[in-house]
Amino acid sequence: MLYQLYEAQRSLMEPFADFAQAASKLFGAGSGFSHLPMSQRMSAGYDLLYRLGKDYEKPEFGIKTVQVDGDDVVIHEAVELDKPFCELRRFKRYTDDPHTLSILKAQPVVLIVAPLSGHYATLLRDTVRTMLQDHKVYITDWKNARLVPLSEGEFHLDDYVNYVQEFIRRLQDEYGHCHVMSVCQPTVPVLAAVSLMASRGEQLPLSLTMMGGPIDARKSPTAVNNLAMNKSFEWFENHVIYRVPHGFPGEGRRVYPGFLQHTGFVAMNPDRHAKSHYDYFKDLIKGDDASADAHRTFYDEYNAVLDMDADYYLDTIRTVFQKFDLVHGTWDVENAEGEIERVRPQDIRGSALLTIEGELDDISGSGQTEAAHDLCTGVPAAKRKHYEVQGAGHYGIFSGRRWREKVYPEVKAFITAHDQPQKHRSSRAAVSSEDTIRAGALQPKPRARTAAAAAQKAAARPARQSTAVPRKKATAARR
Repeated sequence: MLYQLYEAQRSLMEPFADFAQAASKLFGAGSGFSHLPMSQRMSAGYDLLYRLGKDYEKPEFGIKTVQVDGDDVVIHEAVELDKPFCELRRFKRYTDDPHTLSILKAQPVVLIVAPLSGHYATLLRDTVRTMLQDHKVYITDWKNARLVPLSEGEFHLDDYVNYVQEFIRRLQDEYGHCHVMSVCQPTVPVLAAVSLMASRGEQLPLSLTMMGGPIDARKSPTAVNNLAMNKSFEWFENHVIYRVPHGFPGEGRRVYPGFLQHTGFVAMNPDRHAKSHYDYFKDLIKGDDASADAHRTFYDEYNAVLDMDADYYLDTIRTVFQKFDLVHGTWDVENAEGEIERVRPQDIRGSALLTIEGELDDISGSGQTEAAHDLCTGVPAAKRKHYEVQGAGHYGIFSGRRWREKVYPEVKAFITAHDQPQKHRSSRAAVSSEDTIRAGALQPKPRARTAAAAAQKAAARPARQSTAVPRKKATAARR
């Protein structure tokens, strides 16, 4: 019922927001009423009302060009793989300069796994833009669950893990290998995905970069952790899960609504947000367009939220924040073939591991991400590194000045140190696209993921649980 009330309130506010926007322009600079007394204050006040009442849609990445070796390179976004709950989005780079083209082709391939925790993947816009200078970049662009029809089925944390594995294999087929970077929430499912690939003997990513995630949420618990730990699983199921109302493609789907997550974000620092909006009002009066634009840019992203499928959200609460299955070694994941597999991070040996934390992170506390090193005991010490960013909060480790000046150089150096040179056919003619030549086609690597191989491996493995357990029964068993 709460979701329906929210939508009714939003629909009611829409004409008032439109009126506020029109009134702001009516009294704004250049209009016929701009010379009237208090017109600037009137315009600023109406503009603020408009932004407080408007509906925020999914933003665009909007990355048109980046600089590579001093040259401007054109960026084209494309959906490489479209899944029911996620798009694998690619940022393809183009240039006509042969020298720059040769640089682009030799650069490492990086899969950025964006968080599915309320905001869109565009929250990592600065991360992507910076990484594009020295890497081929792909990102997981998670879909708003209220736009996914019920016919597409459920989405669990297990499905998230399977998606990540599928994306990694896709890049390995394309280029021969890849690196993986996970930011915040996905550190846990990414570690699980790579652990399962290692246990099966599959080819692994060359490196794993894990930034500000709750690998072990017991360490330095934050307000976010405490909420998840102190409320029962039944409380979350009964108080924050609602069905998508009429009028959306996902009508009837059980979700954790984005507006509840946004309310929680704001409630963590209400004074800071109130001050930010008041400063925006004053900037409009003063005519400080640069500061006003910076405010709009931030809140256009911050206020744009998505719904999460209820099964995925509840699985995350239980697995990551209540039972701590990853660190206890008790996490079982249902793979794409319907088999139940145990997550064993200690089986990872071929990937290098970089963990990054912010000194002032109030979402993932100190030590939570670094805990990955205690789990990945098979990774040699020479291929592991931990970096704490002094003076950085949660968002500072992947966006803003500290990300660009402190964190990115560490990430770039680590990936470069653990990258293998890509080989291309020299007989191919030069082209303007960075990746027309597919290294994966030249360096095929076998994987035990075909149906026959999976069946053979399942028959040889000692029985743990039935490999034909339906989704709902397997989920109930793990609860």
